[in-house]
Amino acid sequence: MELLSILVMLVVLYVLAVIGSEIFERFGVPGLIGEILVGIILVNIIWDGSAFSGILSNGSFLGMLGVEVSFNGFEGSFNYQFLYLVAEIGAMFLLFSVGLETRVCELMSVGKAALTVAVLGVVLPFAAGMTIYFYDYNTTHAMYMAAAMVATSVGVTAKVIMDMRASDTKEARIIVGAAVIDDVLGMIVLAIVAGMASADGTSILGIARIVFISVSFVLAVFFFCNSCTPRIASWYGKKKECKLPTEKESRKLDKMMIAIAVCLFMAAVSQALGLAAIIGAFLAGMILADYAKKWNLKPKVEAITTFFLPLFFLNVGLQVKLSSLTNVNVLMLAAYVILLAVVTKYLGCYIGSRISDKNIDKKSANIIGIGMVPRAEVGIIIAAIGLASGHLTPDMNATIVLMSVITTVIAPPLLYRAYKKKYPEGIPEQPAISCWEEP
Repeated sequence: MELLSILVMLVVLYVLAVIGSEIFERFGVPGLIGEILVGIILVNIIWDGSAFSGILSNGSFLGMLGVEVSFNGFEGSFNYQFLYLVAEIGAMFLLFSVGLETRVCELMSVGKAALTVAVLGVVLPFAAGMTIYFYDYNTTHAMYMAAAMVATSVGVTAKVIMDMRASDTKEARIIVGAAVIDDVLGMIVLAIVAGMASADGTSILGIARIVFISVSFVLAVFFFCNSCTPRIASWYGKKKECKLPTEKESRKLDKMMIAIAVCLFMAAVSQALGLAAIIGAFLAGMILADYAKKWNLKPKVEAITTFFLPLFFLNVGLQVKLSSLTNVNVLMLAAYVILLAVVTKYLGCYIGSRISDKNIDKKSANIIGIGMVPRAEVGIIIAAIGLASGHLTPDMNATIVLMSVITTVIAPPLLYRAYKKKYPEGIPEQPAISCWEEP
C-alpha cells in the first residue's frame, strides 16, 4: 500500500509539473518557472478550507497524495521525504550533466575571470545581507541572510544554458566556474555562520579546517582530471580491446554504470566532507568530461535528468508558505532583501567579469551578471537549516525562501534575452580548446 501511494504521488505530481512546464514554454518562458509555480499553487492555493491556511490537512489534495510538507527541508510525511530525495537526486544529475560539458582545461581557460566573478559575487551580497541586522538587531538572522545571498544555484542557470545549446560559450564557462566557486564559498560561509550561531561558537582552527577541506577537495579533483583520469581511461580501453566482441556487445551500458557510480560516490564524499552533494556530482562530471562524447554518456544522463528535474523544481515551489508573508513588515523586508539580492549579485559579477578580462564586453558581462542571480535550492537549504536549528524565525525563513524563489523565477527569461542580444543570429559553434589527446 505504501509503494502504491508513492507511485500515485509521483505520477500525479510529475504530470502536473510537466503541464505547468508546457504551458509556460508555449509563451516562450522557461518551463522550470511553470514547475515552480505548480508547487506554490499546490501548497498554498488548492486547499480544503480558507485561503493560505495550508494544505497539510488530510482532506486536502496533497493530503490525499500523502504529501505533508513541514517546510523544514527533509521533514514531513514519508511520501514527502521520498519526494524530497527524488528532487535532490534530480539536482545531482543536473549538475553531473553540466559537469560532463565542463572540461577542466576549458574551465582553467576562464579561471581568472571565474575566480574574480565569484569573489565579488560573494563579497557584495554578503555585506548587503548583513544590513538586515538593523531590521531586528539580531546578528544571527543577519548572518543567515548574508549566507543565503552569497550562494548561486548553478542548476537553474545551467538548465537555461543547456536549453539554448550555449554550454560551450565563454560566458557559460565563466558562469559555471564562478557558480561552483560560489557554492564552495557559500558552504564554507554557512558552516561558519551555523557554528557562530550555536552556543559553542566556532574556533579559528575549526574555520581553518572547513576552508582547508573544501579547497583541498576541489584541487584534488582538478589534479585527478589532469593527471590520473587519462591514464585510467587508456588502461580501461586497452582492457576492453582484449575481450571478445560478443562479450563487448553484451555490456554496452557498462560505461554508463561506471559514470553513475562515480557520480554517486563523489556526491557522497562531498556530503561527508560537509559540502553540498551537488558539488561532488558536478566534479564527478568534470572527471569524465573528456570521455563523455566517446562514451556517449550525455544523452543517457539527460534521459535520467529529464525525469527528475520537473519534480526538483516543483519541490522548490512546495517550500514557499505564502501565509508567512501576510504581515506588511515581512513583505517590506522581503522586497528589500530581493532587491539587494538581485542588485548586489549582478553588480558584483558584472564588475568582476569586466575587470578580470578585457575581452569581455558589456553584453557578455550582462549575461554573466544575470546568470549568477538565482539562489533556488541553495538559499532554501540554508533557510531550512536555520529554521531547523532554531536560529531563524518562520518569518525570516519565509523571507529567504521567497528571495530564493523570486531570483530563480526572474533570472531565466532575463538570461534568455541577454543571450539573444549577444547572439542575435544564434549561438555560433565554439572552437574546441585543446587539452590532452582524447582516448
